[in-house]
Amino acid sequence: MSRSAIGGVARGPVLASDEGLSFWGGVDPATGTIIDAHHPLCGESVAGTVLALPTSRGSCTGSGVLLELIRNGHAPAALVFREPEGVLTLGALVSRHVFDATIPVLQLDGDDFATLAAAEHAVIDGARVEAPGLALTLPTVDPDSVALSPDDRAMLDGRDGTAVQVAMRIVRDIAAIDGARRLIDVSQVHIDGCIYASPAILRFAEVFAGMQARVRVPTTTNAISVDHAHWREQGVPEAFGDPASRLADAYVQMGARASFTCAPYLLDSAPKAHDVIAWAESNAVIYANSVLGARTAKHPDFLDLCIALTGRAPDYDVYLDENRAARRVLEIDTPAGCDDALWPMLGYLAGLHAPDRIPLLRGLASLSPGEDDLKALCAAFGTTSAAPMLHVEGVTPEAGHVSADADTVRLTREDLARAWRQLNAGPVGIDLVAFGSPHFSLGECRALAAEMAGQHCATGVTAIVTLGHDTLAAARAEGLVDQLEEAGVRIYADICWCSISEPVFPPEARTLMTNSGKYAHYAPGLSGRSVRFGSLADCALAARTGRAPDTPPAWLG
Repeated sequence: MSRSAIGGVARGPVLASDEGLSFWGGVDPATGTIIDAHHPLCGESVAGTVLALPTSRGSCTGSGVLLELIRNGHAPAALVFREPEGVLTLGALVSRHVFDATIPVLQLDGDDFATLAAAEHAVIDGARVEAPGLALTLPTVDPDSVALSPDDRAMLDGRDGTAVQVAMRIVRDIAAIDGARRLIDVSQVHIDGCIYASPAILRFAEVFAGMQARVRVPTTTNAISVDHAHWREQGVPEAFGDPASRLADAYVQMGARASFTCAPYLLDSAPKAHDVIAWAESNAVIYANSVLGARTAKHPDFLDLCIALTGRAPDYDVYLDENRAARRVLEIDTPAGCDDALWPMLGYLAGLHAPDRIPLLRGLASLSPGEDDLKALCAAFGTTSAAPMLHVEGVTPEAGHVSADADTVRLTREDLARAWRQLNAGPVGIDLVAFGSPHFSLGECRALAAEMAGQHCATGVTAIVTLGHDTLAAARAEGLVDQLEEAGVRIYADICWCSISEPVFPPEARTLMTNSGKYAHYAPGLSGRSVRFGSLADCALAARTGRAPDTPPAWLG
């Protein structure tokens, strides 16, 4: 049903696409230019446009990018979606409640969306939208449609202070926008908003910290933008290192654990099946739902803190049984003899073929994927799909949950080969090898140490592993850190590849190689470098020789 999610006044040229867009890694927060090299609108600017998309996709940090664009004057004049959307809508809602400025957000059904997307110009005035061939007065969202408990109402009335009151307003309003009828308790939260993507993100955190906000449930923190303890000695400029460190400190000040990892499922606090949690960070959300069988919506940045401060989340999306069913079956033509590069490629492809729905991947059970394979699968899926989970038949715990009206799509070996070529657009000469997106596990540290045993990175090649400091401590205890460093591999805690910056990211590097489908997708826009992709063994070989394979792996035929 067409409706106005967030009201306002706007006019501007229509910029439309049939493909979703991640604002994090896809839009420059300083200028509004689309930088996702794989998106059909790459090079266009969203500033001042009526931006029409089926939905958003990718990182939960997109809400923070939109908040920065609103504050610096480079935001779209309005957002129009064809499907339900939470990440960018939340950014606009936070801007309204915390900074008293926002942009309209509309959801139009298929025909209305198509008419607006084909128009050159559109005008929005409150709940009224007009474009050539389109004149609608839209229904609006009623915040009172959400049933609140007595404690919820007390928080909303300010009983527990201003910070909790503002947080509850945001939780209630996003619940109403997304059609939730009530709020539910959560047992833990993972904060994604501690990545320093823009000054607005720091401002948001420090506003709440300044109001003496404290989390109510156990809360972990995502990877941050600097190695918290060592960024000065690493040469990170004060102008970036100081606000990035202050952002992390603000969340710790509010009671969050300084875990600083984008793979919270590797921590000792990882949830179990059926646990009701509230995680942000797209790869973590997908892994928690899909592999662990826990329950969390894909919460945008900022909503994660609001849930941590109230202990309450909207009862919507995949918290509900009926929304966890697969609505598309992907039949996989599984290649014989494949290596670990298959899993990120499959995740990337699955997202492209199920951008707005949960898929079931069929034909993979005989491969017996391990935790690291599934980690890579989920992370790459999150770059190209807005869905908060997937199923793998014979592998993941809820794979039998398939909708009766699910359709079927076949993914062939040629589809995989096409994905390999898309992720290998760069030259074969390599001067940087990137491991740890998401953060490396202890098992991956062992595997890389075995690949580099008795050998060394080639002259002119830098190899970097990013990981959480809990994993770093375990790897150090096993002697793996010494082995890797003897081979010339650099190891950094706290940061990850989607938040790394120069000079930790070698300024002289021109072409990087990674075993991460997630980073292979985002790296061209985030780093401005050419990219190659391959298995962990291929990446280790590139570190030792300075060259990537120039042909697809043999198992792709």
